[in-house]
Amino acid sequence: MKISREMLRCSAAICALAWGGTALAQTAPDPAPAAAMEPAAEPAAEPAPEAVEPPPPPAPPPTISDQIMAGKLILEVRARYENVDQTKTATLKDDASAFTIRTRLGWETGEFKGVKGLIEFEDVRQAGPEHYAVNVPGVATPPLNGADKARYPVVNDPDVTELNRAQLTWTPSAALQVTAGRQRILLDDQRFVGNVGWRQDEQTFDAIRTDFALGRIKGTYAYVTHVNRILGELKDWDSDSHLLNVTWSPAEMLRLQGFVYALDFGNSAVNSSLTKGVKASGKTWVGLYQLAYNATYAEQSDYHGNTPKFDLAYFSGDVAGTFDIYTVKAGYESLEGNGTRGFTTPLATVHAFQGWSDAFVSPGGNKSFVDGIEDANLTFNVKPRFKRTYFFNTDILVRYHDFDDQRTGADLGREWDLQFTAAITPKLSIQLKYADFQREKTVPLGTATPPASRTKAWFTLEYKL
Repeated sequence: MKISREMLRCSAAICALAWGGTALAQTAPDPAPAAAMEPAAEPAAEPAPEAVEPPPPPAPPPTISDQIMAGKLILEVRARYENVDQTKTATLKDDASAFTIRTRLGWETGEFKGVKGLIEFEDVRQAGPEHYAVNVPGVATPPLNGADKARYPVVNDPDVTELNRAQLTWTPSAALQVTAGRQRILLDDQRFVGNVGWRQDEQTFDAIRTDFALGRIKGTYAYVTHVNRILGELKDWDSDSHLLNVTWSPAEMLRLQGFVYALDFGNSAVNSSLTKGVKASGKTWVGLYQLAYNATYAEQSDYHGNTPKFDLAYFSGDVAGTFDIYTVKAGYESLEGNGTRGFTTPLATVHAFQGWSDAFVSPGGNKSFVDGIEDANLTFNVKPRFKRTYFFNTDILVRYHDFDDQRTGADLGREWDLQFTAAITPKLSIQLKYADFQREKTVPLGTATPPASRTKAWFTLEYKL
């Protein structure tokens, strides 16, 4: 009985526990998952942004003084020895010997609102005995450096210090550039307009010049008020001249050019003229050979009544072939003469044409002849590959000229020219040059007397910064 009561109590307790558990199950919330039971992790803090310096203020636009100082120095020094052996006469008794040094110093500014400035001074000094004459080409007056120098041949490198260039250049676009002031003007191959760069005192122009481009057409127009010639200021020309040169280049093998040069010199009427002409040039490849050609025709007449009336013609043509380091060029040039006057090019770099001896010099620095000149010439040029640290870019040139009287056809003479150049450093070069002109001893009656025979030799060292 006792056992039965104990069993009854246990059963009641078990029932009570079961009921209580059921009730708790009905009222207690579902337990959260274990992970949810853990406290929520705080979100990771974003890294603090790095301190960023504010952008610097924009640089102020350059001033005029900034652009002047941003320019470049111009420095050139050319030392030259020249010897001339010319047929002796009762007056001309000795050879000429001249050692001169030319120095150019200047500054070209940077660009400011499309405008650049340039100023350059030039000084030419003799560095040895003055055994040479300085004279206006082709005249019979006493030498400019003293009547006693008439015993020597002419070497036209006088002592002079002058303002060589002073110009402003405005370039508003790729199609237009305007240059005003004292400047260098080189048109095409300088046969009609150049700077006479061979002589120590450069020829420059007081002018306003416009260079323009439109597609394949390019041109230059210049109005020239003064020509600063190679003999110093006393022999300069007052000018009221117009220069126009226009080129159309449809292809590499064809370049067409037209030009008009109206020259009016107040203090050198004999050199006034009107020249109109056309030129065709080009080059092409034939296998491994490059062929190039030039052909020019021009007519020249009096201008503004400065001279007696005349009409003269000019023609030149050449063909050149280049293979590897070798070039051969055959050329012909004819300047008509009427027995009183020959075709002239008073603003040209004439030293490069009709022989380096400058035998056919005429008043004003032209190379012309009253009967006209026909010049048949042949050139051989080689550029050796020989290179050393202080000896490279060598160039050897040999040229032969045969001169005839254009009006009568008579033989006037012949000339050999030889030249060797090389670079010693990228800024220093050396040149050896020789010219030998030998005139015909006799010419037919009615033919103008050709110039005297002469040989010239030059040794030049030139430094360019």
